[in-house]
Amino acid sequence: MSPSLHKNTGILVADDDTSIRSMLIDYLAGHGLHADSVATAAEANAAVATGNYGIVLLDLDLPDADGIDLTRRWREQMKISIICLTGRSEEADMVMGLELGADDYIVKPFSLREVLARMRAVMRRSHSAPVPMTRGKLPRAYHFAGWSLNLNSRRLQSSGQHAVALTNAEFNLLAVFLSNPRNVISREKLLESTRAFDDIYDRAIDVQILRLRRKLELDPKHPTLLCTERGIGYFFDAAVETVWN
Repeated sequence: MSPSLHKNTGILVADDDTSIRSMLIDYLAGHGLHADSVATAAEANAAVATGNYGIVLLDLDLPDADGIDLTRRWREQMKISIICLTGRSEEADMVMGLELGADDYIVKPFSLREVLARMRAVMRRSHSAPVPMTRGKLPRAYHFAGWSLNLNSRRLQSSGQHAVALTNAEFNLLAVFLSNPRNVISREKLLESTRAFDDIYDRAIDVQILRLRRKLELDPKHPTLLCTERGIGYFFDAAVETVWN
């Protein structure tokens, strides 16, 4: 591993195509980034389990496992950024990958410059704090509808002390809503304010909203917290207590 990369920040390329692995590793090396590579899901699982990798370029069509299933399991078990690489171009597959926890999705054949740009975007937002739409000092936490979101630990917890894991994108999005309760926010403003969806099509916002609803709402199909303002955007419909210290 490159000495410039610390634990949990390494790069792993998981693809069964030797030429793609070599091409990506050489290109990243040319830009000062060291990457390791594996060819199977079993090897990918073993590598990710070491905790040495913060970002994985994952082929969804590995020969020994479905990449979407790997994405789901990794997202449930650990904090890791995942960019899916695939020949699947249907929107349903893109949405499924994002919904299950992927940070981005690139369709083969791809531009190496695009891969690097998307990796850098994922790296930036994985180390960034939420960007609320209000200016000034950031609060310590928000309390709402029996929930608490701690901005320092990035921890979402229910009143029963049950912790719910959030992806970086989900955390940033929820922080924006909680800093602007009962204000309608357009999809474009959410894209801009969260910094979490660089170069992803606008429907990615809808996918993130769906994922948050599944974690927060009693009935995600009939949401009472994360509500839709048809034709405009979304709003958070609950009283929010801001904790400053």
